[in-house]
Amino acid sequence: MRTIVEVTFPDTLVMYVAGDPAWRIPEQSKEAFAALEGALDSLKGRRFYGVIVGGGYRACSSLVETDDVSALPHPTWTIPGGRYARTRIPDWEEHTERIGAAFEALYALPNVDPARPAIEFYRSRRDLFVMVPIE
Repeated sequence: MRTIVEVTFPDTLVMYVAGDPAWRIPEQSKEAFAALEGALDSLKGRRFYGVIVGGGYRACSSLVETDDVSALPHPTWTIPGGRYARTRIPDWEEHTERIGAAFEALYALPNVDPARPAIEFYRSRRDLFVMVPIE
């Protein structure tokens, strides 16, 4: 059984690349992350998020201390914070098929907030947190 916990996610400033809305979400994810990471000098110290916004996908990276906000390779945006229901997918790179099922389980909760986006937080190469906003 999947463990679901409630967490408070802070408003988070990120730079992002949007996927092509003509594609399905998994394909948008791959395309957007390739473009996001390809323009960064280093991935070190960054946190990565996949955000589902209105049926589209944004690959996002946190900013680091050395970033010059006026010279970023991508636009910035703030992921809205608040209460989220969260579940963990261990070894996610080997189990990408579990991501959709995790979102389905979270969206089945009775208190989902449709005004905010769903989030994938890539905590590490091993751990992925799937989060859906709740009221």
